[in-house]
Amino acid sequence: MEDGRRALPYHRKGWVLRQSGIGGRWSRRSASLFWFLVAALLSLTVPQRAPAADEDREPPVLAYAARIAGDRARTRIVIDLDRKPTFEVRYLERPDRIVVDLPAFTFAFAADDLKARGLFKDVRFGAVDAHSARIVLTTERPAQLALAEVQADEAGKGFRLVLDAEMVKREVFDNLVKRQAWSGGKAAVGAEASEAAVAAARGDRLGTSSPEPGGAFVIAIDAGHGGIDTGAIASETKTPEKDITLAFAKALQRRLAREPGIFAFLTREGDEFLSLSERVTIARQHHANLFVSLHADKLRQDNIRGATVYTISDKASDRMAAELAERENLADAIGGVGLASEPAEVTDILLDFTRRETQAFSVAMADSVVSSFEGQVALINNPHRFAGFRVLQAHDVPSILLELGFLSNKEDEKVLLDESWREKIAELLTAAIRRYREPVLANGG
Repeated sequence: MEDGRRALPYHRKGWVLRQSGIGGRWSRRSASLFWFLVAALLSLTVPQRAPAADEDREPPVLAYAARIAGDRARTRIVIDLDRKPTFEVRYLERPDRIVVDLPAFTFAFAADDLKARGLFKDVRFGAVDAHSARIVLTTERPAQLALAEVQADEAGKGFRLVLDAEMVKREVFDNLVKRQAWSGGKAAVGAEASEAAVAAARGDRLGTSSPEPGGAFVIAIDAGHGGIDTGAIASETKTPEKDITLAFAKALQRRLAREPGIFAFLTREGDEFLSLSERVTIARQHHANLFVSLHADKLRQDNIRGATVYTISDKASDRMAAELAERENLADAIGGVGLASEPAEVTDILLDFTRRETQAFSVAMADSVVSSFEGQVALINNPHRFAGFRVLQAHDVPSILLELGFLSNKEDEKVLLDESWREKIAELLTAAIRRYREPVLANGG
């Protein structure tokens, strides 16, 4: 994951309209008109057919232009739209954020059009799943939206979402957070969609039993990041980490499908945002015997390369592990999710024993991965490390986090994007899982 990046699952770099000759660069108004006309033409030219079960939904709202202006006391964001959406506003702390929940959106403007300034130190926007999107505004100091509304434009042919943020005292912001409940109500502004609808759009993975065949050794493959949370961005190709981890997850699932007695499933199958706790919950509700979270981070030092395997620990093995865990644990903040309260200390002896046993299994799996990788792929020094990764917190599911390589390194970036290397890693991981599974089953695990 890389701080300061904006998530743009639908943004395609290079969509800057230019005009040769005397006219030079198109004006912003011309670009806005262009995208509005594109939306209108598409609505006329797409052939109509009877809607299937999932096809009666509205197409995504097209956000075709955006701008941000202001200072550290008051900052305005304006986003031009092809039609009027509903939306909801929430306030979150640690860090202070203003979150705007939206229906499905296509963000077709350049990322730099909403480059953080004024009150905002970070601006992110993108998909949560196929049917919802989100804008997350991380503020330099406590702030609230003095104005949040959808207005018709002057020509009456489109709409604009206007968000006016103003600085407020800490106690005012704290009261905004207290007055709303992430699990229940929100600071409603033009809001009609519910969080239940968002959860329903993710399918039946949460709150249901698993589809695995009876007696199978179940593996949860977790593609890190997704949706509004892009993760790190590759230095050369600008490929987001979320795409790389999903490609590796699918390759590993395909390879494990050929192993008798193993059932592997993905925590996410597309470009959607899942909170860290949701990933753990999905694994537990599918009765996973093993949880493997895939990542490809970025470091300040571009000369460091190679894979690393992490297991959970209250105390980090080293400074790099601690910093990486801190960045990965920010995924919920980036996605606009409030921090859950830490559970009370559990003194149950049986539960404590389960945790210790699970940690021992996790270490065994990490060692098996290192053994498979040695001599086959690049590994960093001391490739098995540990830190307090929240995604590895399931007390009853052995879990590892695998950093496949670093997107800050040119050699690592090259292999991370290579399909044959991806298949090789899937083969090596399958061998590691097979080696780990045999003694676990022999001991009745």
